[in-house]
Amino acid sequence: MRGWTKKYLRIDLTNKKVNEERLEQDLARKYIGARGLATKFIYDEVRADLDPFSPANKLILATGPLTGTLANASGRFNVVTKGPLTGTIAASNSGGYWGPELKFAGYDLIILEGKAEQPVYIWINNNQIEIRDATHLWGKTTDQTDSILRAETDQEARVLCIGPAGENQVLFAAVMNDRERAAGRTGVGAVMGAKNLKAVVVRGNQGIKIAETEKFMETAREVKDKIKENPLTGTGLAALGTACLINVINEHGNLPTRNFRECVFEGADKISGETLAETLLVKNKACYACSIACGRVTAITGEEQLYGEGPEFETLWAFGADCGVDDLEAIIKANLLCNQYGLDTISMGATIACAIEMQEDGILSKEETGLELEFGNAEVIVEATRLTAKQEGFGAKLAQGSYRLAESYGHPEYSMSTKKQEYPAYDPRGSQGMGLEYATSNRGGCHVRGYMTSPEVVGIPEKLDPETTENKAFWTKAFQDLTAAFDSSGLCLFNTFALGSDELFRLLKYATGFDYTEEEVLQAGERIWNLERLFNYQAGITKEEDTLNPRLLKNPVPNGPHAGQVVKLAEMLNEYYQLRGWNEQGIPDEEKKAGLGL
Repeated sequence: MRGWTKKYLRIDLTNKKVNEERLEQDLARKYIGARGLATKFIYDEVRADLDPFSPANKLILATGPLTGTLANASGRFNVVTKGPLTGTIAASNSGGYWGPELKFAGYDLIILEGKAEQPVYIWINNNQIEIRDATHLWGKTTDQTDSILRAETDQEARVLCIGPAGENQVLFAAVMNDRERAAGRTGVGAVMGAKNLKAVVVRGNQGIKIAETEKFMETAREVKDKIKENPLTGTGLAALGTACLINVINEHGNLPTRNFRECVFEGADKISGETLAETLLVKNKACYACSIACGRVTAITGEEQLYGEGPEFETLWAFGADCGVDDLEAIIKANLLCNQYGLDTISMGATIACAIEMQEDGILSKEETGLELEFGNAEVIVEATRLTAKQEGFGAKLAQGSYRLAESYGHPEYSMSTKKQEYPAYDPRGSQGMGLEYATSNRGGCHVRGYMTSPEVVGIPEKLDPETTENKAFWTKAFQDLTAAFDSSGLCLFNTFALGSDELFRLLKYATGFDYTEEEVLQAGERIWNLERLFNYQAGITKEEDTLNPRLLKNPVPNGPHAGQVVKLAEMLNEYYQLRGWNEQGIPDEEKKAGLGL
């Protein structure tokens, strides 16, 4: 048993107790690691119907067996809990260097339990673990926290923390690491704040044992060659980052604009990756062991000098096209505020867009919001972000997310979300498979649980007609299962643009020493997906919530290449359930569970 450290930490914040426990071999093999393994612990140990802010909820920081190895882009880890934004199981993925550092310290994951009486942080220096006072850090931004904690511990340490948004329990607060990398979605940072846990600081200098080093390195070199040869991972993402998609998705006709009222943004080029590279880009930035280097470091000079990481494609869209804003500097300011305060940029921008449309339609008034909520107003996206993180003024309502905001005024239809989580930057009326993915995602509206834009727009692994529903259920299930396996391995999802299950199973096989097969790895992904589904069902999330905002089902696209289209969800959903082998309640029956070893 290699790849894994075979140890994990269980930390009781209430009683300040730290226990080191052994990872069971059978559990590791069946659930791989990271998202899968943490999901298993949450399912077994957390009541699905509890309040996410209850001390009985647990927060798990989990790596995979490939995290910290020399496989390409192996810097990933997951933050898993019951999410406050959606009420579903929440698994948010982040890159950078913190995950590998935890492995180097000798641990596969950390299970955080209870609630500290006052703010604390955890200092892990190899096998030396301390729970320290953090009252002096409460209220500090993420970059301030990072600097202070490395000075207090070790300048080479890696810091995972929350900002003021997590402390104030904004429902879409993020967990941040390495200053500006984010486990962004579903409100995991708010759960960390509810536990009075400000940060987890890690320093490790132990190696990771690989079962078959020569075969593993041979496969890792093969993978890197494929990454370099692929036009997206080898050229597009390296040159322009994820922002390379702004013009691509806009030209395809499914870049949601002004809260999904339209699908083509006239100002797309002004906020595109090309424009970013020509104007405000300082340099590329890579996560651990990554040859893609899709991260961007940007700077604004002049009276207000700002420097930091991002914005990514989703952020450019959320604060840009979705809010009708084509001011790149304003978007960068809003993005940097999200990094410093610890906010999910997708939910933040989309919630602002929802509020703008509500105010323009007379449901909200300027007297009530105190904000000039208008599509195209660059200044308001920055101010609204600041107010939300601090829960000040109208920001306290924005902090609840778009669904609760709109519902509180009797108009939930203004929230472009599923299971209360805001959609990302793809209008599914021009991408039918993405519509099915949004509707069935286990953590609410999400694009990285089965990225159907890959075959429908980019043409990877093959080009599918985005307007038809044929075979979309099959492809969505396949992508969801593969993604669950990749997430659990510790590899970045961007690898899948160039790789498939063949390379993943070989890397896992040679790293761990288990005689994995390709079918077994894909079944592990399916097992993880079904276990998440079972947790959600116990939490009260039924198949009736496998749906989309009525705008996407009833209002045809008004402009662009897909004009006249709506999402034909009903044509895909029943086939999807059948392929999944689920019963009439939309959950795996006893036979299905037995077949998956659940």
